[in-house]
Amino acid sequence: MSRTNSLAGIVVLVAALAGTCIAVPTALKAAPSPGAAAQGDSSVASLVMSKLDKKQFKNVKAAVDGNGVVTLSGTVDLYEYKMDADRRVHKVKGVNAVRNDIEVVGPTVSDQELQQKLGEKLAYDRVGYGNLFNAITLGVHDGVVTLGGHARTDVDKDSAMALVATYPGVKEVNNEIEVDPVSIMDDQTRMAVSRAVYGTPTLEKYSIDPAKPIRISVQNGHVELAGVVDSQADKEMAYIKANQVPGVFSVKNDLQVAGSGSEKSQK
Repeated sequence: MSRTNSLAGIVVLVAALAGTCIAVPTALKAAPSPGAAAQGDSSVASLVMSKLDKKQFKNVKAAVDGNGVVTLSGTVDLYEYKMDADRRVHKVKGVNAVRNDIEVVGPTVSDQELQQKLGEKLAYDRVGYGNLFNAITLGVHDGVVTLGGHARTDVDKDSAMALVATYPGVKEVNNEIEVDPVSIMDDQTRMAVSRAVYGTPTLEKYSIDPAKPIRISVQNGHVELAGVVDSQADKEMAYIKANQVPGVFSVKNDLQVAGSGSEKSQK
C-alpha cells in the first residue's frame, strides 16, 4: 500500500470517529430526565397561578399535566371571571391547552328574570352605533344563556357577549350570534331598506324608541326583518317596502305582532 493511500485511510477513520463523538452527546441531550420534565411542569404551574393571583380567582385551582394541558377548577361569582381566567392562562408560555371546569356559583336568578333583564339591556346595547342593524335573539334555560341571530359587526357581537357575561346569575353562555359579511353592497342595501321602511308614514313610529325598532340585517343581498310591530298590516307593509328596494334578492320577515302570543325575544 502506498503512503498516500495510507494517509487517506487515516483521514477517513478520524472523520468517522469525530462524527461518532459528536453524535453521542446530541443523542443524550435529546432525552430529558423525568426530573427535568417535572420541574418544567412546576414552572408552568407557578406561572399559571401568578396569572390568577386576583381576588376574583381566590377559589380557582389549576393543575398542569406533562403535555402542557391546564385544568382549571373551583368557583367564581360571575361568568366573566370564568372567561377571564381562561384567557389569562392561555397566554402563559408552555400552556398548550386549557380545560375550563370552573363553576359559576354567584346568586341564583330565575330564568324569567334573566330573560327580562338581559332582554332590556340588549335592546339598548350599541344605541347610536347602528343598533337597528343588529337582530340578536336571547334564550335562557337553567341559567344558561343562548345568544343567536345576527350582528352587523364583530364589535356588536362582542358587546352583547360582554353584557351577558357580566350579569349576576348567568351560569354559562352559548354565543351563536352570526356576524353579517363585510360588504359595501350590503351596507348600501341596509341604508336603502331602512329609508324605504322608515320613510313609510305608517312605519315612522318604530324609529322613536331606539330599543324597539324594526331591525334590518343583510347577508349578501338577503334581508331579514326582526322585532315587534303593532299590527299584521305593519308587518306586511315593512315586508313590501323591503322587497321593493333594488338589489334585494330576498326578504325573510321575522317581525312579530304584539299581543299575538308569538313574540320571540329579539334585540
